[in-house]
Amino acid sequence: MSPTHARHAASQPSPPVTLDDITVVDHALLKRAVGAMALGNAMEWFDFGVYSYIAVVLGQVFFPSSSPSAQLIATFGTFAAAFLVRPIGGMVFGPLGDRIGRQRVLAMTMIMMAAGTFCIGLIPAYTSIGIFAPVLLLLARLVQGFSTGGEYGGAATFIAEFSTDARRGFFGSFLEVGTLVGYILGAGTVALLTALLPHDALLSWGWRVPFMIAGPLGLVGLYIRMKLEETPAFKKEAQAREKDERSRPKESFVQLLSHQGKPMLQCVGLVLIFNVTDYMALSYLPSYLSATLHFAETRGLLLVLLVMLLMIPMTLCAGHLSDRLGRRPVMMAGCIGLFALSIPALLLVRTGAPSLVFLGLLMFGALLSTFTGVMPSSLPALFPTRIRYGALAIGFNVSVSLFGGTTPLVTAWLVDATGNLMMPAYYLMAASVIGMMSVFALQESARKPLPGSSPCVGTQGEALALARTKLKVVHSGKGEVVLKKKRA
Repeated sequence: MSPTHARHAASQPSPPVTLDDITVVDHALLKRAVGAMALGNAMEWFDFGVYSYIAVVLGQVFFPSSSPSAQLIATFGTFAAAFLVRPIGGMVFGPLGDRIGRQRVLAMTMIMMAAGTFCIGLIPAYTSIGIFAPVLLLLARLVQGFSTGGEYGGAATFIAEFSTDARRGFFGSFLEVGTLVGYILGAGTVALLTALLPHDALLSWGWRVPFMIAGPLGLVGLYIRMKLEETPAFKKEAQAREKDERSRPKESFVQLLSHQGKPMLQCVGLVLIFNVTDYMALSYLPSYLSATLHFAETRGLLLVLLVMLLMIPMTLCAGHLSDRLGRRPVMMAGCIGLFALSIPALLLVRTGAPSLVFLGLLMFGALLSTFTGVMPSSLPALFPTRIRYGALAIGFNVSVSLFGGTTPLVTAWLVDATGNLMMPAYYLMAASVIGMMSVFALQESARKPLPGSSPCVGTQGEALALARTKLKVVHSGKGEVVLKKKRA
């Protein structure tokens, strides 16, 4: 919609809400949607956990002629390449999801994610095919990164558009539960293989096992996603768009996105604090413990895995609280907590005493939970239905590539360059300031319809009650949807 048309629409009186306007969510479909999206996120982070913790072995398999340090750098360089193509994947899959539907595109990303991960397990070693081995590894990682660019934005959009307005935060938090479960399973699988197999067996065939697990998982995920229906919000938007395009010229995605400058900046800021905290707590600190503080590597991994297990109920609790108290208070508490507690938490980690290290890691995990539990419902609410998938996919992946994925590398460089072991805490504090500004500028979206969507309730009784209150939908002109009582 052009600015002129948007102002005109905002100035027109909105019709009262009728039963036809209110979406009654099918709880069976909602549960299937949440499960299918969580499974996709779990697959993504299963690969992340596997690749991170088996990186030393992969370096020996694919880069055997290099020194151990060069092997590790080359392996993580291939890993980082996936982050470079994520924004490209978002630019392709996001607008496509707004045009042909969320369900179809999410089935595509599931196929590509599973295929990319499975193919890594099939690549011959360097000793068999030489330079083609690392080249094929790079290609597989690029496929994974490209598909991942369309995964999170689409999955968050799908759950948000299927959920009721009253419980969108709680259902959205299951997306990040999938992240935690995937990471735990990935890291746990590597730890188990390392403990059970001799090093020679791990080098020859053992490293392939976790990657090849992705094949069956991908087929199951694809089957579930193919059985899903399109979201109610997209169905209504597609019908309205068809009627609208008959009366005036069609606007491109780029034209529509050009009117979303403020929401896009808010998206980048929110994703920054979310992912900087995520990659710092779950990716960098385990390496910090072993490489910088000389803490036993296996013990550090077990402590991080335990923290992630405890984060599962904390994430669900944060999503539930955001439905009751609002998204902004929960996220602001996380930002303020990071600013105030990053130094004390890192000091506990630096003691080296297992119980105190665990307490410090748990503090970071609890603060991270305020974001993992709330972001999946907050980010889709920034954008109208017509461009929600595309705008979120682009904003999310640009921020992840620039700030989230670079967090371990930049933090390690800062510690090495300055010699200051408190740099991780300072980095988190700086990110928390950006987070506070982003949350402060955010419009509260809890218990409200998504922009451009009709109200969603859980039962026919709730729909009747809402219609009887003679409410009307008011579009503020800023994309916000507010329910107000209709005057008599």
